[in-house]
Amino acid sequence: MAASVREKQTAALKRMLNFNVPPLKNTTAEPVWKVLIYDRFGQDIISPLLTVKELRDMGITLHLLLHSDRDPIPDVPAIYFVMPTEENIDRICQDLRNQLYESYYLNFISAISRSKLEDIASAALGANAVNQVTKVFDQYLNFITLEDDMFVLCNQNTELISYHAINKPDIMDTDMEAIMDTIVDSLFCFFVTLGAVPIIRCPRGNAAEMVAMKLDKKLRENLRDARNSLFTGDTVGAGQFSFQRPLFVLVDRNVDLATPLHHTWTYQALIHDVLDFHLNRVTIEESVGPEAGARPKKKNKKSYDLTAADKFWQKHKGSPFPEVAESVQQELDTYRAQEDEVKRLKSIMGLEGEDEGAISMLSDNTAKLTSAVSSLPELLEKKRLIDLHTNVATAVLDHIKTRKLDVYFEYEEKLMSKSTLDKSLLDMISDPDAGTPEDKMRLFLIYYITSQQPPSEMDLEQYKKALMDAGCDLCPLNYIKQWKAFTKMAATPTNYGNSGVKPMGLFSMVMNTGSQFVMEGVKNLVLKQHNLPVTRILDNLMDMKSNPETDDYRYFDPKMLRGSESSIPRNKNPFQEAIVFVVGGGNYIEYQNLVDYTKAKQGKRVLYGCSELFNAAQFMKQLSQLGQK
Repeated sequence: MAASVREKQTAALKRMLNFNVPPLKNTTAEPVWKVLIYDRFGQDIISPLLTVKELRDMGITLHLLLHSDRDPIPDVPAIYFVMPTEENIDRICQDLRNQLYESYYLNFISAISRSKLEDIASAALGANAVNQVTKVFDQYLNFITLEDDMFVLCNQNTELISYHAINKPDIMDTDMEAIMDTIVDSLFCFFVTLGAVPIIRCPRGNAAEMVAMKLDKKLRENLRDARNSLFTGDTVGAGQFSFQRPLFVLVDRNVDLATPLHHTWTYQALIHDVLDFHLNRVTIEESVGPEAGARPKKKNKKSYDLTAADKFWQKHKGSPFPEVAESVQQELDTYRAQEDEVKRLKSIMGLEGEDEGAISMLSDNTAKLTSAVSSLPELLEKKRLIDLHTNVATAVLDHIKTRKLDVYFEYEEKLMSKSTLDKSLLDMISDPDAGTPEDKMRLFLIYYITSQQPPSEMDLEQYKKALMDAGCDLCPLNYIKQWKAFTKMAATPTNYGNSGVKPMGLFSMVMNTGSQFVMEGVKNLVLKQHNLPVTRILDNLMDMKSNPETDDYRYFDPKMLRGSESSIPRNKNPFQEAIVFVVGGGNYIEYQNLVDYTKAKQGKRVLYGCSELFNAAQFMKQLSQLGQK
């Protein structure tokens, strides 16, 4: 898998913006100026991958939402990138009638149905604009890539395929079918873009199995239809793939409900947990204005993009938070040293006449100054990134300190690895200084989910009272209780590995007075590598290990002529490439755990995908809604 899914999706978008011909590498010709019209879905797919500057280099002068008021620009071609929904089609027909643009290139994010195509055709006839509709394409790009090895199905209307939607007790079969079809449609797009037909494994008897069966059927039908198959010829086998096909593991969120509630300690997961972090953009409220005075300070919202081009981010997004703080500090120090050097050279250049010594220094200083000046843009970019991470890390640190997140993280790790606790759970819940009501509820739910046998009625009442006193919403507990009773009949409790954290004493370097970060009282915890349930399932299936947890996983191979109902894998070789997909939502903790797992394995590549990406607060909200039923 030479090219990552991010590169492939970006290439597909660039091809689309170049009127669906591959852009030529070395032409100096001006690009054709054009307008890009997208809906919210299209916007979400493009924004993590292409910057405004890159769009401009591709000749996009204007990018507008389909449903905004747009003025006619009669002499410019327009590229549409939208979902084939009723209202979008109506709007496109209206554009044709109003003769907004010179020509129309219609690209649909996922395949458009025959009847909707006919609607567009009749509108074009009516508006006498048949010649202007130059091309209609199905792009099969209905998923969002966030990292080289991570994708999510959608960001708009996630409540339609959320954990809540799949697990609500009164769901109708027709609704469930619709949810599964939505998920399968996106996964199909993902594999078309990847250019590979996977081997599918999934557990039995839950939503993941339904997705697997539908996806197998859809891939199989497409492979059978030789004339229109999307997996032939130029897309597949053009040297993009090793000989082996990838393994596609589907798991259900219900395998592990503790991880999404877990407090975390790595940079990216922390940002997602405590700040507003969507599609690689983080938004922070910064207070500005004078400290003194009775008037409250104004809040300013600032947003920052955390991109693949940001080397610091790429290096440290998976590091424990204390390391990140130290690294930001080091970057800042080296930057200041470089800045001082430029200042010093400038001052020397000012004293040529007076000082004999200065003349002799001048010749080598000129060279130095030239190099210093030429490195200025680089320095400025560095400065921007340092400021960005200083602000983001400071915002995260505020949360850690006010909510004692380090204490929570350590305590939950102990609960999950069943090691001895130094403080009773009741004390943690009733401690008024530690955390928000939500933090306490998360802690208690993790205790409840991971405990071998649930607490006795008497203890439970006591906990409930303490939680109520702390101001917690108990609805999520109602749902988890039902869930636990149900899974107890079905399966053994999940084992979270013997994780554990070693406190390393308080911060050393960061405690220096010169540091931006005041870390007093925050524990310096170092993580031991351990596999979360999702990673463990993948490990068993990828290396063909026999394990009661995964032995009865179903096996689908869409390339086999007859769909055989077997769980016996046909090939016995371990896989080199795998995609894990969590039906019902995922999080950065699992993603990071898989990344760490892959680092330890030579030559293996793992992608992580999920139907939606939620943090603990958003997941609690869904559990709460389920608990109110």
